[in-house]
Amino acid sequence: MNQTGGEMELLAEIKYRLKSIGPLILGLFFVSYFIFYGVKGDRGVLKYLYLKRQISETQKVAQEYNLQKIRLEEKVKRLSNNSLDLDLLEERARIVLNFAANDEFIVLDEK
Repeated sequence: MNQTGGEMELLAEIKYRLKSIGPLILGLFFVSYFIFYGVKGDRGVLKYLYLKRQISETQKVAQEYNLQKIRLEEKVKRLSNNSLDLDLLEERARIVLNFAANDEFIVLDEK
């Protein structure tokens, strides 16, 4: 098959344009790739925001547990030999041993 002069000029023009636009298209592809994975990737912005929220929620839970620990430490301190709180001791004995006086009513909490 013989190519005519017009077809050869067209092919030459296409090659020329691809050579001049090719690096631009390639660069655009790489920029798009890095932007996409910078936002949605495993180490992207969305993952960062998700992990930041998880850290915040975990810190709140840890703070609640610390408060609970402090309250329990205070109860243990009041039951120690040095500073025995008789009312607390009686309350704990009644709860643990299920004791109640004859003239008392017991209200059970579902917790």
